[in-house]
Amino acid sequence: MTHHRVGVVGAGRVGAVLAAGLRAAGHEITAVAGESAASLARIEALLPDVPRERPSAVARGCDVLLLTVPDDMLGNVVRVLAQAGALREHQVVLHTSGRHGLAVLEPARAVGARVGALHPAMTFTGTAVDLERLGGCVFGLTADPLEMRLLEGLVADLGGRPMPVAEEMRTLYHAGLAHGANHLVTLVSEALEILAAAGAADPAGTLRPLLGAALDNALASGDAALTGPIVRGDVETVRGHLDDLLREAPQTLPSYVAMARATLGRAVGDGRLLPIRAARISALLDAALGEERPAERAVREARAAERAVGEGRA
Repeated sequence: MTHHRVGVVGAGRVGAVLAAGLRAAGHEITAVAGESAASLARIEALLPDVPRERPSAVARGCDVLLLTVPDDMLGNVVRVLAQAGALREHQVVLHTSGRHGLAVLEPARAVGARVGALHPAMTFTGTAVDLERLGGCVFGLTADPLEMRLLEGLVADLGGRPMPVAEEMRTLYHAGLAHGANHLVTLVSEALEILAAAGAADPAGTLRPLLGAALDNALASGDAALTGPIVRGDVETVRGHLDDLLREAPQTLPSYVAMARATLGRAVGDGRLLPIRAARISALLDAALGEERPAERAVREARAAERAVGEGRA
């Protein structure tokens, strides 16, 4: 194993944890940059005795520079460090952005640095809990062949699994992760709100076994794991959902309708739902989101739309 002198710019949830993981694997963390109160707390908890320096000082003092700043800041950070003379030939400059590949590191490459993208496909808390979760975590890697071997070594040291991602596919790769993880949090939060509105004493406890089973089934079987009223074509159940959401939890209605449409398309596409029944559900969804309309009017229009479909007028 080759031990590296690693500097970290950005002591956010990702940077502090990866630095702690690399340190535990035997790498020297030379310094870390972080300014916010949360960053300072993470440095104290996860990287005791590691010096805290300005980004330019961190960059000058390491052989491997890990940039763990937000996506929209990354390009500017690289440019500023390069213009300040903080980056040098043969230095390894890596970032942990899911969206970006190598193009954002061009200022570093221009001064002769070796560059790469190393993105952990995991959601972070920024605490020691994440260190165990790194085991088996997939890292999306983009690099030239020589740097790819170095990145794969760092991932192995963290206990992760490398997955090459083509430069032109980085944003699409990241969209898949964000859609699955970030939107899942929103979806679950709204489900908790709906159950609370229904009077559930423990919404999280109610959802936990259901969501755990649904996630496992979806990861194993994809669309075949779909269940529920839309796949069954239960028009009246969907109508009831829309009625009650309009009345009791209207803030959740747009996402319910959006996900219902996506589910409807998948159920029709694999032949489990007849088109005529899908059309009736689609008519309900079409009428459910009228802007600035009272609930009663939205429900009345949904029912009228359904009758029109049944009579062949729509």
